Amino acid sequence: MPTDRMLIAPSLLSADFSRLREDIARVEGGGADWMHVDVMDGHFVPNLTMGPFIVRAIHRAATTPLDVHLMIDDPATYAEEFAAAGASVLCYHVECREGGPETALKINSLGVRAGIAVRPDTPITAVKEHLPHVSMVLVMSVMPGFSGQSFMPEVLEKTRALREEYGFTGDVQMDGGVGPETIADCAAAGANVFVAGSAVFKADDPALAIADLRSRAEAARPIRR
Repeated sequence: MPTDRMLIAPSLLSADFSRLREDIARVEGGGADWMHVDVMDGHFVPNLTMGPFIVRAIHRAATTPLDVHLMIDDPATYAEEFAAAGASVLCYHVECREGGPETALKINSLGVRAGIAVRPDTPITAVKEHLPHVSMVLVMSVMPGFSGQSFMPEVLEKTRALREEYGFTGDVQMDGGVGPETIADCAAAGANVFVAGSAVFKADDPALAIADLRSRAEAARPIRR
């Protein structure tokens, strides 16, 4: 996927789960590119969210690709279940117990795009050996586990390093505290996929919110030669 496309991936963690199908339809109708699904196991992060059966239900309700962020200790063990549930992208953490490049190879073998995620407190050098095997790097701009945290601007240097030092040409996703005030800085640093939770789902008009986010990202996008 070309890195000059600015993609908005609303985070379902901010949706109203009592009316999930309606919320998905609202943001898809508003121009969302992907649905971002946060999977947490209560071990790798101190929270519990969705398992494969919930992802399968989301897949039945959604028409856009499911971007599944595995905040779990054993992503390789469960990759097949999430792939069968309808994930288009499976992003695992470099810090987890099964966080080696072989996890990317396992995901790719399932016909699903592999991504590698990195926490704010982990140096970007940790993902270097994964880059030949993944099509996306997810840079977390908050500590994983809970929504509603404030954006950590220091992670922008990681995004710049991915583009400028490592020459990574795949998708770079920014996740955490992304909204109208922060998205331009993320795009200028080299991100092209933006996870937005409350900025989209809590907006009075999700279509306007998504259009505004995309416009700000497009305006800040660096020119690549």
